[in-house]
Amino acid sequence: MLYVVHAYDGTDEQALDRRMSVRPMHLDGAQKLRDLGHYVLGGALLSPEGKMIGSMMVLDFETDEQLQDWLSWEPYVQNKVWETIDIKPFRQAKV
Repeated sequence: MLYVVHAYDGTDEQALDRRMSVRPMHLDGAQKLRDLGHYVLGGALLSPEGKMIGSMMVLDFETDEQLQDWLSWEPYVQNKVWETIDIKPFRQAKV
């Protein structure tokens, strides 16, 4: 099952610093997801000024339990980078 993840960073003054300090661990985690066949695509959500304000990912998990397991170790979750996370099942259009 594909899932689309929209995750928005906190808006406090330390939010960008928190993101940047954890970013290497987050990218290592994305690499791990890719190696396991769970990562489809992703990247940073940007403000109109080009500042990173969140993340968007499309992930492929067989079960909701796998999705929850990922959330349990995702560095942006554990280090409170993401303040709001919206995850929905996703069906890719066949065009």
